[in-house]
Amino acid sequence: MKPDPIIEELWKTKKELAREADHNTHQFFENLRKWEAEHPHPSPALRSAEDLQNLIAEREQRRTPEAELALKDEPRRKD
Repeated sequence: MKPDPIIEELWKTKKELAREADHNTHQFFENLRKWEAEHPHPSPALRSAEDLQNLIAEREQRRTPEAELALKDEPRRKD
Protein backbone atom coordinates (compact mmCIF):
# COMPACT_ATOMS: atom_id res chain seq x y z
CA MET A 1 0.00 0.00 0.00
CA LYS A 2 1.21 3.47 -0.89
CA PRO A 3 2.16 5.63 2.13
CA ASP A 4 -0.14 8.58 2.77
CA PRO A 5 1.75 11.68 3.98
CA ILE A 6 -1.27 13.01 5.87
CA ILE A 7 -1.70 9.76 7.81
CA GLU A 8 2.04 9.65 8.47
CA GLU A 9 1.91 13.18 9.90
CA LEU A 10 -1.07 12.25 12.10
CA TRP A 11 0.74 9.23 13.53
CA LYS A 12 3.88 11.31 14.12
CA THR A 13 1.87 13.95 16.01
CA LYS A 14 0.04 11.26 18.01
CA LYS A 15 3.35 9.75 19.08
CA GLU A 16 4.76 13.15 20.07
CA LEU A 17 1.69 14.00 22.17
CA ALA A 18 1.75 10.58 23.84
CA ARG A 19 5.45 10.97 24.64
CA GLU A 20 4.86 14.45 26.13
CA ALA A 21 2.23 12.95 28.45
CA ASP A 22 4.36 9.89 29.31
CA HIS A 23 1.68 7.75 27.60
CA ASN A 24 -0.72 8.71 30.41
CA THR A 25 -4.26 9.55 29.28
CA HIS A 26 -4.99 11.70 32.33
CA GLN A 27 -1.80 13.70 31.76
CA PHE A 28 -2.66 14.08 28.06
CA PHE A 29 -6.02 15.67 28.89
CA GLU A 30 -4.44 17.88 31.55
CA ASN A 31 -1.97 19.10 28.92
CA LEU A 32 -4.88 19.68 26.54
CA ARG A 33 -6.76 21.75 29.14
CA LYS A 34 -3.65 23.86 29.73
CA TRP A 35 -3.21 24.41 26.00
CA GLU A 36 -6.88 25.42 25.64
CA ALA A 37 -6.50 27.95 28.48
CA GLU A 38 -3.41 29.45 26.83
CA HIS A 39 -5.03 29.55 23.36
CA PRO A 40 -8.65 30.69 23.75
CA HIS A 41 -10.93 30.21 20.77
CA PRO A 42 -11.96 33.56 19.21
CA SER A 43 -15.55 32.52 18.52
CA PRO A 44 -18.20 30.92 20.71
CA ALA A 45 -17.79 27.22 21.42
CA LEU A 46 -20.86 25.28 20.36
CA ARG A 47 -21.24 21.96 22.11
CA SER A 48 -24.80 21.11 21.11
CA ALA A 49 -27.58 21.94 18.68
CA GLU A 50 -29.24 23.92 21.48
CA ASP A 51 -26.13 26.13 21.77
CA LEU A 52 -26.35 26.83 18.05
CA GLN A 53 -30.06 27.66 18.25
CA ASN A 54 -29.41 30.07 21.14
CA LEU A 55 -26.60 31.77 19.23
CA ILE A 56 -28.81 32.23 16.16
CA ALA A 57 -31.65 33.61 18.31
CA GLU A 58 -29.29 36.14 19.96
CA ARG A 59 -28.00 37.31 16.59
CA GLU A 60 -31.54 37.68 15.26
CA GLN A 61 -32.46 39.87 18.26
CA ARG A 62 -29.43 42.13 17.64
CA ARG A 63 -30.25 42.50 13.96
CA THR A 64 -30.98 46.09 12.93
CA PRO A 65 -34.02 47.03 10.82
CA GLU A 66 -31.66 48.34 8.10
CA ALA A 67 -30.31 44.83 7.65
CA GLU A 68 -33.77 43.69 6.62
CA LEU A 69 -34.10 46.22 3.81
CA ALA A 70 -33.89 44.73 0.36
CA LEU A 71 -33.65 46.21 -3.10
CA LYS A 72 -36.83 45.38 -4.99
CA ASP A 73 -36.14 46.80 -8.43
CA GLU A 74 -37.89 45.14 -11.30
CA PRO A 75 -35.85 44.10 -14.32
CA ARG A 76 -36.07 46.30 -17.41
CA ARG A 77 -38.94 45.57 -19.70
CA LYS A 78 -38.14 44.70 -23.25
CA ASP A 79 -40.56 46.65 -25.49
